[in-house]
This record gives sequence, structure tokens and C-alpha cells, in this order.
Amino acid sequence: MYVIQTETMTERFYGLTDTGRQRANNEDAFVARSMPDGRLLLCVIDGVGGYEGGEVAAALAREALERAATAGTLSDGASFLDVCASIQEAITVAKQADPRLAQMACVLSAALVDEKAGRFHYAHIGDTRLYLYRDGSLVKISSDHSFVGLLEDSGRISEAEAMAHPKRNEIDRALGFGTSLPDGSVDIGSSPFLPGDGLLLCSDGLTDLVPRAAMEAILQRPDPLEQKAAALVAAANEAGGKDNITVVLARHSAARSGAKPVGAPRPAEPSVEVRSAPTVVPAIAPVRRRQRRPYWPWLLLVLLLLVAAGWWLAHRRPAEVLVEAPSL
Repeated sequence: MYVIQTETMTERFYGLTDTGRQRANNEDAFVARSMPDGRLLLCVIDGVGGYEGGEVAAALAREALERAATAGTLSDGASFLDVCASIQEAITVAKQADPRLAQMACVLSAALVDEKAGRFHYAHIGDTRLYLYRDGSLVKISSDHSFVGLLEDSGRISEAEAMAHPKRNEIDRALGFGTSLPDGSVDIGSSPFLPGDGLLLCSDGLTDLVPRAAMEAILQRPDPLEQKAAALVAAANEAGGKDNITVVLARHSAARSGAKPVGAPRPAEPSVEVRSAPTVVPAIAPVRRRQRRPYWPWLLLVLLLLVAAGWWLAHRRPAEVLVEAPSL
């Protein structure tokens, strides 16, 4: 387990990366730093392409983000697109220069935290993840760019089924796939960041092995971020440590006001929708059952009408038909 620090990390943010128990090298990287204006830049990067290329792609991405932070060119989610384009170009050039790197690429989740404005902006591509931690629950902000991720996010399979799926790690988007970055490849957006909130960015080395409930239990502890990050990494290693594990945590410097009950719903914040299927699903069926109307009286009425119509047709006298005799 080791930490790559660009500066002294504080109580507000912390990053940690680990090779895991089954890999000889680490293809993950991260950025966790404050900017001159007080905003935070957070990112988790997962390299793709095996021993020769994954580390290189992740390093190129980290360097591009560090340059953007130093230059002060990051402002919102859209500004991440320029950085991603530069990463795409750097990876393409490196692949052309060295055939051993021909398969390399990387995926990432990045967040620019503006506590003064009460928001964070983000960019995401691939199967790394970005979560908002609020009221003791993790809200998944990013969407996995994979077939299995689509099934899980749409509710077609459960988290446990997704974690065990044989195609779990097959992704359909990354920086370095192809020679150019198609429009719409990178998801961007923003969300409120309020007192008491936190952020978790991580590689799939964590989420492939540690379920959300276990991550929430660790984050609910009254421990410093450093200890929480170490506990998350340890949980993944205890579950097998099949991949590199990287975690970046951040928290709002202000605590949640005690005036609002914990877990109270927030108005008009679609990007902070809390999924609570276990508590919602049982309530749906009873409501629907109470709304139904009995249908048997209508069925009986229709049957009576059909019987009456049949009796009338059977007993009515046939109409007399007058036929005019032909004239001779």
C-alpha cells in the first residue's frame, strides 16, 4: 500500500492506492490536491493495457490533470473535456512511438470541488466510480460505461449479480480507444456539495469486491479520512485483492446543521437522487391493491344483457315480407 502525494493532504481530502494481492504492478493513479483558490481537484485513474501500457496511460492522465490544475484552466465539468482531449492525444502519440504500448488506454472519474459555491463539477469515462456521501448513504453519481454496468444501473441485475458477472470488467469507453475521442464519450455534470457531504472516488478494484453497504459502514465511522481510506483498501484486499485498489476521499469542511433531521429529503436536486429501493419496493404493491375496483358486478351486468339479447332474438316474430306479384 502506498500514497502518491502531490502535496500534503489534509483533513478535507485524502488519496490512497494499493497494488492488491494478485497484481505485480499498479496501473492505477490518483490526484488529490487543493488549488490556489481553495477548490479541490480529485481524480482516480485506472490504466488499461497490461503491464506495458496501463501504468503509462495512467501517468499521462495524472500529469495532464496536474498541469491543468497548476494553470488554473479548470472551471466546471465542460473544462474537463479539454483535459480529456489532451490525455487522448498524449496516449495516441505514445502508442505510435512505442508498439509495446499499442493496447494502452485509461478510464477515470474526476471532481472539481467548489465548497464556496456549494457544488462540485465532475467528468467520468469508463468504470471507475464517483459517489456522493450524504446522510450516511452513498449516492452513485457516475454511470459505468459497460454492458454489466448498464444492467446494474437500470435495475435489471442486482449489485451482487453484477459483482459476480463474468463480463464485469469489459468496458466500452476509455481514453485511448481509437485515435480520437468521439463527442459524448465523457460524461460531465455538477451537483450540490453541502455541509456534511463527502465524496468517494475509486477504481473497480474496490467496487468489484466490496458492496455498497460495507463501504457505507466504513464511511459512517467517526475516523479521519486517512483511516477510512485504509479501511476501504483493506476490505478489498480481505475479499481477495484481485486488482489494484485506489480510493480518494473528500469531505465538506462544515458539518451538517442539526436543525434538519438526518435523511430528510432535499427539494429539487435531481443530481442527488438517493436510491432507496429496499424501502420503496414493499410500499408499492399495497398501494396498487387498494386502488383497484371490484369488476365482478360489471361482468354480471354484461352477462345479463347478453342473455336478454339472446332471448329477444330467439322469440321475436319474423317480419312479413311483401312481394309484389309481377303483372302479366
